[in-house]
Amino acid sequence: MPTTPIVKNLQSINHAQAQGKPKEILDLALKQVGFIPNMYANMANAPGVLSTYLHGYALFRGESGLKPAEQEVVFLAVSQVNGCNYCTAAHSMIADKMSGVPADVLKAIRAQTAIPDAKLATLYATTVAMVNSHGQPSAETVRTFLAAGYQETDLMYLVLAIAVKTLSNFSNHLFATPVDERFAAYKVD
Repeated sequence: MPTTPIVKNLQSINHAQAQGKPKEILDLALKQVGFIPNMYANMANAPGVLSTYLHGYALFRGESGLKPAEQEVVFLAVSQVNGCNYCTAAHSMIADKMSGVPADVLKAIRAQTAIPDAKLATLYATTVAMVNSHGQPSAETVRTFLAAGYQETDLMYLVLAIAVKTLSNFSNHLFATPVDERFAAYKVD
């Protein structure tokens, strides 16, 4: 992720001073997550971006049928491929503290080494393949994914997760978003 902002004239939106659509979407974000992450304060410069992100994120979490640990594996895979250290830190914390990703799996993902859980390793590899191939995984990747116990509809939910995570990853690149204090223990370089 860039270390200096690409955008020069946009600043993080302070929720307490926000007005209009940025305030409305930040109010919703605050209601959903309990605080305003740095990423959201930046994304609110284009309220439609943050709104789309929040909506898609909630749908992926609520509808995908993937377990919370699987969802974090997907978000971590997308964030790593897209080179987003902010989202890698945030989802590492969520994986560790909230979603039940086994410690050895999280450690392997963060180190980009072999994942010791075959099903999660397949999910990670399929997500990486989907991002790298622009949604055109090989027939072998799909066969392996289905053989691991996933369904074809899960591929569609990977598309949703990739879309929302790419919104946040690319937004973070534009702003060189600093990692929030809540995620600092999981910061990556």
